[in-house]
Amino acid sequence: MRSLCEAYQFGIDIRTDLRKTDIVTVFENLERSIDTLEDGYPAWHPAPLSFRAMVLGFVFMEITGDSYAEFARRLTRQPEVATIFGFSRVPDASAFSRAWRNRFDDAVQEYVQTAAHFVVKEVHDRDIPAPAVRPKAEIVDEPLGEEDSVEVDSFSQDEIVQTTRLARDHAFGYFDSGRAANASYEDTQFCELQTFMGMAGCGTAQGSARFQYRRGEEYGPHGDTHLRAVKQFDPEDLVDGFNETTDRLLSAIASETSFRRPVTAAIDITTIPYYGDVEEMPMVSGTKDGEGRAFKFTTLSIIGQNIPLVLAVEPVRESSAWDDNRSNQIHRVVRRLVHRAKEHVPIETVLCDREFDSMRVFQTLSNLDVNYLIPKRITSSEREAIKRMDEDNQAVAVESAFVHVETGSHPMRFLYVPSTSGEGTTVFATNLRVGPEEAETFCRRYSRRWQIENEYKSIKGDFLAKTSSKDYRVRLFYFIFAVLLYNIWRLTDFLLKAGVDGEMDYAPVLTAGECVEIVASALIPPD
Repeated sequence: MRSLCEAYQFGIDIRTDLRKTDIVTVFENLERSIDTLEDGYPAWHPAPLSFRAMVLGFVFMEITGDSYAEFARRLTRQPEVATIFGFSRVPDASAFSRAWRNRFDDAVQEYVQTAAHFVVKEVHDRDIPAPAVRPKAEIVDEPLGEEDSVEVDSFSQDEIVQTTRLARDHAFGYFDSGRAANASYEDTQFCELQTFMGMAGCGTAQGSARFQYRRGEEYGPHGDTHLRAVKQFDPEDLVDGFNETTDRLLSAIASETSFRRPVTAAIDITTIPYYGDVEEMPMVSGTKDGEGRAFKFTTLSIIGQNIPLVLAVEPVRESSAWDDNRSNQIHRVVRRLVHRAKEHVPIETVLCDREFDSMRVFQTLSNLDVNYLIPKRITSSEREAIKRMDEDNQAVAVESAFVHVETGSHPMRFLYVPSTSGEGTTVFATNLRVGPEEAETFCRRYSRRWQIENEYKSIKGDFLAKTSSKDYRVRLFYFIFAVLLYNIWRLTDFLLKAGVDGEMDYAPVLTAGECVEIVASALIPPD
């Protein structure tokens, strides 16, 4: 309550000064303390960016509507503004993303949004001349109009609950811990607790206590019992269990859809931050920025107009300064993902990001008889080619090439096309025959990968249980179950749409939050 009161006072200070000056000057003159807020990073964490500067920056972004990238560009163009906020260096967009997810707890996030949204409402309600402030409609939930409510009214609550439970019933049967047959709890009870923890967004101790309170002390395991059981699951068996579950989920919708036609798939890597010691932690890797540490997981997902499901999960084991791992063998990860996914659906094209720009990856995908479209890192040879294009006033170019590695060889092409950002040239690698006249249109297919970013956001934000465990088996179990819950959500949404006439599109009818509530109610009976 104290921090909320201070958030409103903070907003009042900003609103008052906005009557007299511009928003940057307002922040330059701010002197209000934020001592009630707690920095989520411990004292030993290598976080050179000021906590106060980050809080002020987020309040500013919430007021103006700037994205992380837009705010970072503003600070780069105007270094004096970075100094005003108290930044020792200009953060990039990823630094803001990490701070919001990992450094700010619920209280800090609520403080930022409360202060900023108060300012936005006051500016528009009191007609304060402040053109930098975002529209009020962006922060206020408008009531549904008649057209908006039609689809929502297509499904009764009973239909939604019944369908969600149907999807959940296909999930738990293939996970075997190998524990004794006379164990106190069945594996499915640990799966239920894990599901509840993921959907409630809590850790083991709190989750098991809440679960036992609702189901009874004798029904669910204690937190330490749960962790011991989780560590009994062999990592390979977990991946196999996910594969079997995926097959079961797809069979559940076989009567409604068919994957006889090949699909487009996306392969990507996501990270789960880790802040502890890294000694003897072979599954912990460095992050792209070189500052963080994380567990890494690779997924293969269906994208496009098909049902957006994750078909395969694979942990990433990289060589790091603190272990003796082999150098990165990402092409082997790709091979395992595609092999497993092709057991479920035919795959036509695979889209990857630049982390997979490797001749071995190209050849692996060619050996698996799938097409690929992968953006290439810009090296000296690409810069030379782009320079020649500029001199010849060419916007698009296609360069033939040949992959030759120990596992085989194949012809391929580099496609030079205008960047979708409107600045510069992007280079893609593909094994398809694509000419200059069709290269730009073909490369637009890559934009479908935006779906996987939303996918990771939902998996980690809506379904991943919290843990600080150093044990890799725990981390893998938690992540796989979060992906499983995401698939259940997407399956449920598809089955709901299949029950009414209408076009199947990407946007879900049932939100992740609604799915969380319904599945939780199916696991835990009402009082």
